Amino acid sequence: MIYVCIPSYNEADTIGILLWKIRKVFAEFPREYHILVLDDGSTDRSADVLEPYKKVLPLTVIRRDRREGYAAAVETLLQAAVERSDRPKRDSALLLQADFTYDAGRIPDFVRRLESGADLVVGQATLVGAPRWYRWLRSWAHRLFRKSANVEGTSDLANGFIACRLITVRNAMRNAPGKFFATEGWAANAELQARVAQVARSVATVDVEERHDMRQRPSRVRPLAQALALWRLRKGIVLPPLKTDPERRPRPRPRTRTRRKRRPRAA
Repeated sequence: MIYVCIPSYNEADTIGILLWKIRKVFAEFPREYHILVLDDGSTDRSADVLEPYKKVLPLTVIRRDRREGYAAAVETLLQAAVERSDRPKRDSALLLQADFTYDAGRIPDFVRRLESGADLVVGQATLVGAPRWYRWLRSWAHRLFRKSANVEGTSDLANGFIACRLITVRNAMRNAPGKFFATEGWAANAELQARVAQVARSVATVDVEERHDMRQRPSRVRPLAQALALWRLRKGIVLPPLKTDPERRPRPRPRTRTRRKRRPRAA
């Protein structure tokens, strides 16, 4: 089962079209899937847009009365996927943004990487239509979190197009002391990658486009505020010592008995 996890806040203009796009993707790429949408206290028409899709799609909508933020939304979605799964070694969660910046048509590439053995798959974005300040800020964010959230083989820690095997999500949550996320926004994407990579056996990447020219609303990122927030959170990602998962402990080697050679009797 692939749980497509979508955090959403005031995305009424795009969320319905995105859901239909996901339906089309899985019609052409037949896999068992379920969509989880967290409506984080939206004040637009999101609830009305989502309602009819429940009847035609494998869709669960988690609705909040007030906004709690991106990190809390992602944590709730991942926890819901873990709780629903009865095959965590086989099932996966795929995090996708609701604003059209990433193409749902790339979902099969992420799934294939998981099916080939990866536990964590991270999108590596080429920014399309993004202003210069945004490009600089994204590059700076990666350098800022590289020490505290370094994931070997990746170069886009702020990327929000991520797929994880649920066994690794579950183990990462068990390994976290208290709340899963200590950060917010882009930093939460870096923290998610780092926490899951800590318990993953294999990490893979997929090249994707981040299309700012496809977004149907103005960006919510405020350059100065985002830069200050990232700077404050730069040391917020603290990975705890890794706990041993009983399911992943190496099996003890069987003890082999050595036979003593008999000494020849004295004549």
